[in-house]
Amino acid sequence: MNISRTALFFSFLFVPLSAITQTQKPKHAGEIKQAIKKLNTLGSALYFAAHPDDENTRLIAWLAKEKLYRTGYLSLTRGDGGQNLIGTEQAEELGLIRTQELLAARGVDGGEQFFSRALDFGFSKTWDETFRFWGRENILADAVWTIRKFRPDVIITRFPPDERAGHGHHQASALLAIEAFKAAADPSQFPEQLTQVSVWQAKRLLWNTSSFFQGSPPSTAHLLINIGDYNPFLGESYGEIAAESRSNHKSQGFGSARQRGNSIERFEMLAGDAPEKELFDGIGTSWTRVEGGKSISQLVTTLYDAFDEAHPENSINGLLSLLTEVEKVKDTYWRERKTNEIKELIIACGGIWFESYAPVAKYAVGEEIPISTTFIVRRPGVEVSIGNTTLTYNEPYEESSTIAANRITQPYWLRSPHGLGSFVINHQEDVGRPTNIDVPKTSVTLRINGKELAFERPIVYKYTHPVRGEVYEPLTIAPPITANLGQKAFVFNGDEPKTLEAVFTAHTQDQVSATAFVDLPSGWRAEPRQIPLYFSEKSEEVTAKFTIYPAADASLSDSLTITLKYADSTEKAYAIRSIAHDHIPRITWFPPAIVRLSKVETGVSATRIGYLPGAGDLIPQALREIGLRVDILNEQDVLSDNLSQYDAIVTGIRLYNVNERMRYMQPHLLAYVKNGGTLLVQYNVSSGLPVSNLGPYPLTLSRSRVTDETAPVTLLSPNSRVLNYPNKITTADFDGWIQERGLYFAGKADRQYDQPLRMADPEEAPSNGSLLVARYGKGNFVYTSLAFFRQLPAGVPGAYRLFVNLLAKPN
Repeated sequence: MNISRTALFFSFLFVPLSAITQTQKPKHAGEIKQAIKKLNTLGSALYFAAHPDDENTRLIAWLAKEKLYRTGYLSLTRGDGGQNLIGTEQAEELGLIRTQELLAARGVDGGEQFFSRALDFGFSKTWDETFRFWGRENILADAVWTIRKFRPDVIITRFPPDERAGHGHHQASALLAIEAFKAAADPSQFPEQLTQVSVWQAKRLLWNTSSFFQGSPPSTAHLLINIGDYNPFLGESYGEIAAESRSNHKSQGFGSARQRGNSIERFEMLAGDAPEKELFDGIGTSWTRVEGGKSISQLVTTLYDAFDEAHPENSINGLLSLLTEVEKVKDTYWRERKTNEIKELIIACGGIWFESYAPVAKYAVGEEIPISTTFIVRRPGVEVSIGNTTLTYNEPYEESSTIAANRITQPYWLRSPHGLGSFVINHQEDVGRPTNIDVPKTSVTLRINGKELAFERPIVYKYTHPVRGEVYEPLTIAPPITANLGQKAFVFNGDEPKTLEAVFTAHTQDQVSATAFVDLPSGWRAEPRQIPLYFSEKSEEVTAKFTIYPAADASLSDSLTITLKYADSTEKAYAIRSIAHDHIPRITWFPPAIVRLSKVETGVSATRIGYLPGAGDLIPQALREIGLRVDILNEQDVLSDNLSQYDAIVTGIRLYNVNERMRYMQPHLLAYVKNGGTLLVQYNVSSGLPVSNLGPYPLTLSRSRVTDETAPVTLLSPNSRVLNYPNKITTADFDGWIQERGLYFAGKADRQYDQPLRMADPEEAPSNGSLLVARYGKGNFVYTSLAFFRQLPAGVPGAYRLFVNLLAKPN
């Protein structure tokens, strides 16, 4: 391929945010006509909140597709600290899923997606606690950068800047919006940004309030706007579009019903000039806001009026003339925005399709990747050429090339180790971006009806699935060798050694060799400490086994790391992880090949466990780490009343919320307890329970939680069996916990329940609802809201010791 016609490279230039998940989304005639109309709209709005799912998808859709403003959503976090209702992914991997869910949502409602470096560290009760984790100045800087780059006329927050917002992240997002609104216009604030962006003063900042927030009843001071319109170009109302958008938040179980009819949104002023009737009162949103724009407006109107839905190709020459005029505009921001819109419209009107793809999904750093680029012109009378080649109407044309893979496709915010509250972003240009800009892509120059236009498209892998049809995946660039260790924590019960299995995989077609070293902290020992690796072909695997001997005095921070020594370099090894869900593109990332080392001194209270999976957790695997047999149960196992073989039955997190069949299983589980078994029920939330009582005696659930993982714990019943058998539980067993103590504690509970633990976040009333234990018949019933689903997979020793106690049968 002639490099002047189609260049292939890793680029740091602007790429449309949808480009990572698809190569080119076609537009139907109604969308094309509306996009022409949008060319005359020069306004922008930024929605501002804390998490994936906080955004008002109806309002975003209305702003983007009814008012035709450039509309963005700044989610300060990626939702890394939440729960996952579709799988077992947590922390960084949950953030990766929710990033793609947000991009899918924006693909429906027409918005653009942005993030800060803030990490969702879990529920926070106050804004000051949130800022202690996030680092207020760094996140403010990210918000200011996003505002200066996006240049919104109007900024809208989802939450109020006080306790009415509930979650501390919500409160912090509103406070940051207020600060950023002012700071973005102040050249003394973050002046280092001004080499790449300019100061920007938005016209106003409003809170998109509702009766959801306490203390905010309807008021004459509120701006009321009906956004329940029906869009004839799209054939949907904004309530319908919003539901489809919001339903992409599948990891949170946010499938939404389509709504039709009037819908009133309320807005309360926070800063700037107050509007009288409309959000954009007093803001010029036509071409009059830029010098020389009046003639452009007239050209767009003429194009719109003349558009022929049956022959969109007839608009191409008019669009080319319009493009020539827009390219003369001095305002860089709007020149770039509208130039890109016009170019994509020209492609749409001509039915011009082109995409670049590789023959396989994954390559290794250092390889040459073969690329095929296919072109087709699907409307007659459109002249399209690439270099000296003229494309024939409705006949595919293909060119071949290669690209050098020079960097792994690691998500940019995961390239460096991060702290508890924020990611490390090494390049200022990456701030705000939802995904990597430096993905492999093609740069294509087409001559369309005599004018040369440049376009970019990502290089993808595509295949045909027997059920899903044609499926696109992002191209993955991997290290030459990866090392998968199988678990995040390696747990030792006593001083007996354990075998660590490591799977080393080659990702290059060339021969590759290295020596793998096991790096351990002082006191730990591995046999062997190193092994030679040699691979002759791609995807070849070597499984190595290392015997690990625990230290006499293990630390809570101990970990094992794999290092790879190549002929010319020594590098920390990466694992390779693939996340696959049908509603988002496949995600591949490379966590460090590191595993936490935990030493647990625990007795044995039960040997065979039955586990009923809930919304997704890794506790079964964690229990197997300490030698317990764990069988995964289903409804039929429970209804058959064949549970006596189990020492204990454990229900997964939120099982009662996600499985309505629990109303039929519950009597059988309680009968199992009555006959002498132990039933351990992990946390649920109060809404959507299919049973009137989770236990044998009355109890209610609250929204109370302890978010400080270091919060002091008081042992109220030091003689309680669950605190003494087989392990003597002390307050030291609550050291080293991660993210939180527990969530959705029990509220009122019958006196039959023993509540042996008390805890509270700072300056809050203590709660006894984290652990309830009751004798029922011959057996034991346990309800716990402690966050074992986080602690056990992380190898927290004290959490293991307490959990083992909870599995014990009564005396």
